[in-house]
Amino acid sequence: MGERKIFAGPKVRRIRNGLGLTQSAMAEALGISPSYLNLIERNQRPLTVQLLLKLSSVYKVDLEELREGSGGSLNQLREIFADPLLAGELPGDQELIEVAEAAPNAASGIIKLYRAYSEQANRLSDLTSLTAGPGQMPLAGARLPADEVRDVLERRSAYFPELEAAAEAFLTRFGEVRDLPAAFKEWLGAERGISVRILPVHVMPDLRRRFDRHSMRLFVSERLSPADQAHEIAIEVATLALRDAILAELEGLALLTPEAKRIARFELSRYSALALAMPYAPFLSAAQASRYDVDILRSRFGVSYAQAAARLVTLQRPGASGIPFFMMEIDAAGHRLRRAGAQGFPHSRFGGGCPKLNIHAAFLQPGQILAETVELPDGGRYLTLARTLEGPNVAFGERVRRTALLLGCEAATGEASVYGQVVTAQQPVLIGPACRLCERRGCLSRAEPPVTRPLGLDEMVAGLSSFDFQ
Repeated sequence: MGERKIFAGPKVRRIRNGLGLTQSAMAEALGISPSYLNLIERNQRPLTVQLLLKLSSVYKVDLEELREGSGGSLNQLREIFADPLLAGELPGDQELIEVAEAAPNAASGIIKLYRAYSEQANRLSDLTSLTAGPGQMPLAGARLPADEVRDVLERRSAYFPELEAAAEAFLTRFGEVRDLPAAFKEWLGAERGISVRILPVHVMPDLRRRFDRHSMRLFVSERLSPADQAHEIAIEVATLALRDAILAELEGLALLTPEAKRIARFELSRYSALALAMPYAPFLSAAQASRYDVDILRSRFGVSYAQAAARLVTLQRPGASGIPFFMMEIDAAGHRLRRAGAQGFPHSRFGGGCPKLNIHAAFLQPGQILAETVELPDGGRYLTLARTLEGPNVAFGERVRRTALLLGCEAATGEASVYGQVVTAQQPVLIGPACRLCERRGCLSRAEPPVTRPLGLDEMVAGLSSFDFQ
């Protein structure tokens, strides 16, 4: 096999710095002199095939990453500087090569900034097309990419078979290990040369997680709870180890824009992290044994309430499924942050827009699980569990971010859970799918008039609702 010369000095230096090695120590391990390694790191000598194989065997370096060098970043930088706005700024590719090789974080920042600029320009173009002229009502137009992703994920099952299979295959290497977060940290270091550090607030004030390509370190914020810190580490592991499965599921979503695909890829990585932290078969077994007690499950698997609840929604493997839960998260202002369902979120029946749902009352009793049965106008009944979720830890003077999560299922199936006693012990709360679609009269919680009934404007009669109708 003929030798192929590869110049990847900055990458070798990053590997060495990430492992905390001196040039002398690495040179001895590779069987070369420190001066020769110095020349390699300065791109004055190439990496031969023999040195590549040595790096792979000694430090578990990904050979493909070294062979590819900075080609991915370089090609993207070339595309950026081919834009008419920047054309002519550089006489050639040499400066771009230097940036991509010596400053990969700076190259990534340039790429992200240009991508944000391009997507913002497209978004402004879409918004311009939404209005026909000054003072006129908006016309039908393109949705924002985030709305596209939300609609696709809400209407399909929350179970992703390829991600589950890939997660189970990956977890076999850890055997019966009980401390998965520690095992994931060890894997990142041993297999990818990535060390994990928890950074204080003043160093990383506004980020949950950041991967530094130059130093090969993953930084996680101390603002997060231990469970959320472990989740961020699991996301990084999933992004690296389950990449092919994530891309395969992403293709199946048939999204239209690059921005929508990127947002969906993040969501699939978060799903994969749940599958890694709470392996399907053990989690389903524990859920059935505990009768779906969320607090017991989060304690047993060392996860947060939100993570355990989200995992319950995904238990829909054919032949090995759990209760078909759905969930919804809102903030104190009532904005819906996310919705998902074992069989898709039940928009048409449950709706989720009624002010009488216990998810709104949960803000008055932070940290407590509120369980009740609700009944819709068509007679359908659901078991609903609501609890507040605490956001990242805050410093004195900062406002706490608090949201509420609703976990629900049909009342008949909910009887198999530990919360099922409320199905038979309490009278159901009468709700509607949303005020605009609800025809219940005399509702003290009605926030909007129904579209199906004329308002009762008889000045001799005053009803209990703010919007009386006939």
